[in-house]
Amino acid sequence: MEKLACFLVVLASIAGLSAATAVCSSPEVSATSYTSPDATVLTSIGFVAEFTLKCGNGVQNPALFAELNGKTQPVARIGPNKYQVSWAEDVKKARRGDYTINVYDEENFAAVRKAMRNNEDISTVKALATVVLNYPGSYQGPWVNSEFMAFVLSIGVWYTAFSAKSKLLA
Repeated sequence: MEKLACFLVVLASIAGLSAATAVCSSPEVSATSYTSPDATVLTSIGFVAEFTLKCGNGVQNPALFAELNGKTQPVARIGPNKYQVSWAEDVKKARRGDYTINVYDEENFAAVRKAMRNNEDISTVKALATVVLNYPGSYQGPWVNSEFMAFVLSIGVWYTAFSAKSKLLA
């Protein structure tokens, strides 16, 4: 029994050391992004930011979390050291420009959650990385509908024909 307790203590110590060294330091991030380009038939704009994370200390595949405009969510791992953050916004609420996504590891994410719970400023918590997604806007259709243009054109043709007829009969 004493050997089992000693084994459990050693195992817990090893697990604690490996968890303590699992912090990513000197992160290098390269990102790509995608947004819905055409909103003529959509009700929501999709935003997708993919990024690779390379830790300077060799940590592989750490668990990550994202914060964007006061909302938090887990980051999806889509490959070795490759991650994705995605969300959707209503077409009318989606704004053009840069969206800044703060990425946190587990330790700093706990600090972010604590700050949010206590209504404190989360900008004091250092993000592991920051990913910027640029949204140039989406095509929402022509300024003038084709039905309106056809109506205006038909009135123009009618007026031209009526004028020509009046000149011939006069």
